[in-house]
Amino acid sequence: MLDANVIIAAFIGKGLCSSVFQICLVKCDIVLSEYILREVKKNLLFKFNLPNEMVEEIIRFLRASSKVVNPALVDDYICEDRSDIPVVGTAVSGNDDFLITGDKELLKLGRYGPITIISPRDFWDKVMGNV
Repeated sequence: MLDANVIIAAFIGKGLCSSVFQICLVKCDIVLSEYILREVKKNLLFKFNLPNEMVEEIIRFLRASSKVVNPALVDDYICEDRSDIPVVGTAVSGNDDFLITGDKELLKLGRYGPITIISPRDFWDKVMGNV
């Protein structure tokens, strides 16, 4: 599962997150939720001022290349930032192995049940065999 911050970085820049996104498209099943898609859309429109048509195209692409699930209910005490709860819930609902995020609060968790919460760099290193 890719957190909104990783997806946004993948479309805004040509760096590590873009490479991680490309690898996930080819080698993984990407799981998202409407919550994640709304965060991506809101930030691309209002924080990065991308044109609405471009943002709508990105959202259509994300829907077509991922499985969109409803976030599962998770323990609400796991995150200080309540907005992280549906992110973890999306990974749980998708039965994901990894939640890839740049969110420091989520990264501090490290795991939630069987889900490894990992940075884009650590995921890249793991997939590319650099660990």
